[in-house]
Amino acid sequence: MNLGNRNISELLKVNPETKIITFLDRRVLIDDSISQGLLRKELIQIFGKYGAKNVLTRYGYAHGWRTAEMLKKESPDLFYGSHGGAYLHMLYGIVFTTRLEQTDGMGDAPLIHSKLEYSYEAEQHILHFGVADEPICWTLTGFASGYESFKNSRDVYFIETKCVGKGDDYCEIEGRFAEKWGDDLTEHLPFYGMASTNDILQELSSQIHFSEKKLIETKNKLKNLELKKNCSGGMVVRSKKMQEVTDLAHRAARVNTTILICGESGVGKEVLARYIHSKSPDSDKPFVAVNCGAFSESLLESELFGHAKGSFTGAEKEHKGLFEEAEGGTLFLDEIGETSKNMQVKLLRVIQEKEIRRVGENQPRKINLRIISATNKNLEKEVQEGNFRKDLFYRLNVINIKIPPLCQRTEDILPLAHCFIKSAAEEMNVQVTGIAPSASEALLRYNWPGNVRELHNVIHRAAALADSSMIEENDLPPELLTSCSAPSTPISLAEMEKEHIRNCLIINNGDKKRTAQTLNIGIATLYRKIKEYQL
Repeated sequence: MNLGNRNISELLKVNPETKIITFLDRRVLIDDSISQGLLRKELIQIFGKYGAKNVLTRYGYAHGWRTAEMLKKESPDLFYGSHGGAYLHMLYGIVFTTRLEQTDGMGDAPLIHSKLEYSYEAEQHILHFGVADEPICWTLTGFASGYESFKNSRDVYFIETKCVGKGDDYCEIEGRFAEKWGDDLTEHLPFYGMASTNDILQELSSQIHFSEKKLIETKNKLKNLELKKNCSGGMVVRSKKMQEVTDLAHRAARVNTTILICGESGVGKEVLARYIHSKSPDSDKPFVAVNCGAFSESLLESELFGHAKGSFTGAEKEHKGLFEEAEGGTLFLDEIGETSKNMQVKLLRVIQEKEIRRVGENQPRKINLRIISATNKNLEKEVQEGNFRKDLFYRLNVINIKIPPLCQRTEDILPLAHCFIKSAAEEMNVQVTGIAPSASEALLRYNWPGNVRELHNVIHRAAALADSSMIEENDLPPELLTSCSAPSTPISLAEMEKEHIRNCLIINNGDKKRTAQTLNIGIATLYRKIKEYQL
């Protein structure tokens, strides 16, 4: 593409040594529309629409003014050309001009009238806030005003008369000299702050610094959302409760003693067991897992202890059991509460004597390994009811680690979901990379009776159905969207309020001002509630 008489490669250069990018010999930064959209969202949520419009309009004005200033010095052919500003709009990725009409600006007709398409501002505003009730291309009109004001050496202001962001088919702007607008400019002029261009630029230098700072903060929030977690050994940790769990697991991993992991089905008991093994001194040795509830008593005995050749029908050769397979490492006994009384006696003997006997053999075999057990049952209650041996319970329960259900650690939901997206993308060869805000809120609202396992299945299903790189709300299962997420047992009104405030804080990334706005309460009330509920 030629800009005036110059090729774009002459205007946009990369220093081969420092890799710094320059445009018209001035250093520039490359950003993407998503980041700019997030910055816009932050400004609106923090300062309201009026305040955000002030900042973005002045930012656009400064950008347009500086661009015109550079063009005049470095590329006068483009600066004095009739389409210079339109070319720059397109080059910067701001918008595409499909029609441009110009006059001398001295009559009733506008100085410039443009029809525009593909406005990134309209696109990002709709993405985050939906269709607006007024034109919202604030940076665009600011840029055009700054550019033409410098070019004409007098104040020129643009007003957007049509906007895709408010439902029009295309965007349309008109630019006139300040005095030609009359009273129509009155409501727009405050967003430029002052009448003096120099004063505007001076104030905008601090506003631009503020915008850059907020952009960095926004990017850090996104980074925290997706990356602020411990993925070592397969664990994903963000909530305080799970940090306490993994801290206890990490300390327990240092010593070779039995560990009992408790928690509802699907909370990740085996994942935690593997984490403990990975942090142990014997992490280079085998980790062997078996679900005790998946076998009959006789099959479980053979699976765990092994058997001699001919010890029973079908035993055509000797078989090494899982205790031997896990020698030196870790044996994970999942659903230990499903074992029979007879099997419990045999397991107790193994732990006490540190030896096993294969089925059909009398020869004892010494073993050296760590045993980690897991259950979704209340073993203390099972002991009281006579369903589980007290002596075995005490042997297994030297260190007890309880994993809370997912509904009690909602801070972990989105980090887990992002990890599952990554694995789904690799397994199914799909291009899904993220979750839309509405879908994220739906995930946070749901009660997750199936815990982490259910979340894994939901994300993999959504990734398979997604039509874009983002999982949308309609990609989630209908039952998840229609569920009222009611707790299985009634809770008090205070508990409901506490959980609702907690969820709003999570959705707003801890921003108390935005959370207060979401809840429609005063900031002082929110602080009082946080203190009252110890959030």
